Amino acid sequence: MNDDVLNMSLRKFLKKVGVTGQREIENAIKEALASSRLKGTERLPAEVRLTIPAAGLDVVIDGEIELE
Repeated sequence: MNDDVLNMSLRKFLKKVGVTGQREIENAIKEALASSRLKGTERLPAEVRLTIPAAGLDVVIDGEIELE
């Protein structure tokens, strides 16, 4: 295994996850606000599941998104 290749590949993957995830979350929240499913003052529990079956990785990362 080449540690440099692994490191660069992980950074690329995590950047894609971050950019795509942020865009999807923002769009979902804007749609929920527009349809009055959210008021805009909530604190939203959130979680992401990260899996790499071949490596035996299955982890849930949780957090909270504040709207105000």
